[in-house]
Amino acid sequence: QVQLVESGGGLVQPGGSLRLSCAASGSIFRINTMGWYRQAPGKQRELVAVITSGGSTSYADPVKGRFTISRDNAKNTMYLQMNSLKPEDTAVYYCNADVQITANRGYRSYWGQGTQVTVSS
Repeated sequence: QVQLVESGGGLVQPGGSLRLSCAASGSIFRINTMGWYRQAPGKQRELVAVITSGGSTSYADPVKGRFTISRDNAKNTMYLQMNSLKPEDTAVYYCNADVQITANRGYRSYWGQGTQVTVSS
């Protein structure tokens, strides 16, 4: 079994910063791509940023230049540094990881439970 646990969400004023963490634990042989997604009330879940095991990154247009995704492969942990936050960034943020639990098994996608980020004055 694999668990992903997000932390670091909260209430922040516009223009402020937050750093989210996603820690993966359990039966993990290898983690491939990891990513952050978000879902605002009444909207579909959307991609925020992804990072490969080699460190290549990709960002959604609304967060480019403000958010930075990173990971520590030794700790099976991913981060999202969010700067210059806007009210429209308010959402539940979810982490996702493609995990291989043994060398002879394929990758499977896992999700965390989500952490609330609220940007408001």
